[in-house]
Amino acid sequence: MKRNERARNRLFLPSRWNRTSGPVFCQAYYENALGASLTIKRFFYAHCRWALLLGLFAATDASAAVSWKEILRQPKEWYASPEAHAVAACVVQYQTESGGWPKNHDMTVPPSKEFLAEQAPDHRAPTMDNDATTTQIELLARVSVGANDPGLRPAILHGLDYLLAAQYANGGWPQYYPLRDGYYTHITFNDDAMVNVLRVLQEVANQAPPLAWVDAERRERAALAVERGVKCILRCQVVVDGKKTVWCAQHDETTLAPAPARRYEMISLSGGESVGIVRFLMSLDRPSPEVVDAVESAVAWFRLTAIHGIRWETVPAPAEPGGKDRVVIKDPSAPPIWARFYQIGTNRPIFSGRDSVIRYSVAEIEHERRVGYAWYRTDARALLERDYPAWRAKLKS
Repeated sequence: MKRNERARNRLFLPSRWNRTSGPVFCQAYYENALGASLTIKRFFYAHCRWALLLGLFAATDASAAVSWKEILRQPKEWYASPEAHAVAACVVQYQTESGGWPKNHDMTVPPSKEFLAEQAPDHRAPTMDNDATTTQIELLARVSVGANDPGLRPAILHGLDYLLAAQYANGGWPQYYPLRDGYYTHITFNDDAMVNVLRVLQEVANQAPPLAWVDAERRERAALAVERGVKCILRCQVVVDGKKTVWCAQHDETTLAPAPARRYEMISLSGGESVGIVRFLMSLDRPSPEVVDAVESAVAWFRLTAIHGIRWETVPAPAEPGGKDRVVIKDPSAPPIWARFYQIGTNRPIFSGRDSVIRYSVAEIEHERRVGYAWYRTDARALLERDYPAWRAKLKS
């Protein structure tokens, strides 16, 4: 008998869907379908989804459904709820054979036929960009612990193995794995991709909830991966005139030099992504002198490059597409703000449209890019006013 036939024959459907049979069915999925082909897995996933919907989600108020963007911002008790369990059943359906997840999809609902038919890399390829894979692992882990459902663990472990396999020997992570040609192979700090990976693996290495149950062998691999990642971050920190500054949003995977990405993402010092990197370094227990120096240098750079007296706001613009524009408004009372990108060597804020021409005023780039990108950030304010002082106090204690 062929493997797929055995998988079909082992399928069971409870005669009555209820708060017990739904989770039991999903547990059976993992026990019976792990060795099956992707087609059979999808078959089981779909039935698992309906088991949870019929037996669990029906008990919830549909008006209280949580959006995908808010999926990791829920109170602890939500992850033990029928709604969370139903979302988890959807999430596992999107997992790829390599263990990662694609980006930019609402995974509170199961994949559509159109999604399953689409093969474009941006649509289906597993990635760590835009919070993909790390969000799914964290969500499944919270639900597994909250709902006491070990049936979700194989998908979580598969995802962790994906993250571990994706790491370069130098400690960095690409945007996509398996690798895609182009800027995707660069070490990717953009949108906190590498930092998000490191935080998940840090949880594993430290046996921190909700990943405290992960086996010792993976914990050891995670600890080594975090160690290599920290070394990579330290090596990537850009030095200008003998002084350490911050990081570019991408770094070359071979030379570790700052690297460009999309046509409007130039080689630069990042006033956005560097905040996440510093916060991660500050989260390390017993930081080495090298880590402390990297943090202090970055904080000094943020203080130096803070922009005062302006606000970055959305304003009505009836003549523009969408009826709005993004503009810089002078305001002496405005709190400090930082540009997304600074020119290396001058610390001048830089901006670029799809023509890849560097400009020094955001008003000079086309409207589509002006309103479609986060050219100014405020993240560093909380870093300087709250996080850094708390970190310094902790070091002294």
